[in-house]
Amino acid sequence: MRKIQMVDLQSQYNFIKDQVNNSINEVLESAAFINGPEVQKFQKELENYLDVKHVIPCANGTDALQIAMMGLGLKPGDEVITADFTFAATAEVIALLNLTPVLVDVEPDTFNIDPEAIKKAITPKTKAIVPVHLFGQCANMDAIMEIAEEHNLYVIEDNAQGIGADYTFKNGSKKKSGNIGDVAATSFFPSKNLGCYGDGGAIFTNDDDLAHTIRGIVNHGMYERYHHDVVGVNSRLDSLQAVILRAKLPLLDQYNTERRKAAIKYTEALKDHQHIITPVLAGNETLTEDNSHHVFHQYTLRITNGKRDELVQFLNENGIPCGVYYPIPLHRQKAYVDERYDEADFPVTEQLVKEVISLPMHTELDDEQIGFITDKIKAFIS
Repeated sequence: MRKIQMVDLQSQYNFIKDQVNNSINEVLESAAFINGPEVQKFQKELENYLDVKHVIPCANGTDALQIAMMGLGLKPGDEVITADFTFAATAEVIALLNLTPVLVDVEPDTFNIDPEAIKKAITPKTKAIVPVHLFGQCANMDAIMEIAEEHNLYVIEDNAQGIGADYTFKNGSKKKSGNIGDVAATSFFPSKNLGCYGDGGAIFTNDDDLAHTIRGIVNHGMYERYHHDVVGVNSRLDSLQAVILRAKLPLLDQYNTERRKAAIKYTEALKDHQHIITPVLAGNETLTEDNSHHVFHQYTLRITNGKRDELVQFLNENGIPCGVYYPIPLHRQKAYVDERYDEADFPVTEQLVKEVISLPMHTELDDEQIGFITDKIKAFIS
């Protein structure tokens, strides 16, 4: 059996090795390292894939979130609602801009932000909602967009884990995640479903004026060299990363299908166990290879017998990497402690941090590896 890895980037690279190496050499020969033609080509190709008017590449996913908020003109003291159960970057950029992060609880099945909790958190200072498409499944965007419209709020999609997912609205229409709210941010960190070989990110929007503002922000506030029209940052995707992303983008749907196939096999092996809750799809839909609204950036179980941490240790001892995303709620992180928060406001998050465990998930998982992983889990849990 091949060595089990949390993410097998080497095998993925071997499949596109010649294309990537040739493209990198072309960039090296051209010396067009920053904002070169390859970045512009990738931008257009991603716009076509997402069916979005504007993609603005940048240096990383955290920058993408921060720049999106800067582009919207949010002011210090404005409140921005987001999920308590997510990676810190989502709240981090809110605080960095002297905005006020307002953390709310999530749904117990999808792990995504709870629309009812959003409603309760809205005040006259609320200006925006940041839904996170956690682990690759879209948040309830029907409900979130309705709330935003009713209260005149911006919606900033954190699409770092959800690129390629389709969201099906109540009326049956579909859109790609990241093409629903006012603006979206994504990360191309190497382990992401669409990842480069370093840092990278992008912002998406259909708003022409917002896109213009953001294009200035990512480049020191310049539209014309040495003319700084807005306060900006230095955040650009380099050409070497762009050619890697160009090689991978045509394969993204295939990558996501392979992840769903692996998820189906995991679920089939682990379902119906009294101490294991396998991933649940929104609306209790059946997981199939074609069910494209979940792209399984992570395959995350809930272990309900109180032995999650022991299972982590057991799997590691048996050569099976795993992850706990996330072990501490944001409202209990030192950086985000706030007297406004009450533990009683976060019952789901407080339960999830004790139970969740993410298994190896990538496009190169094979049946032997999945069988070994699930057999070990069942042996430990039994």
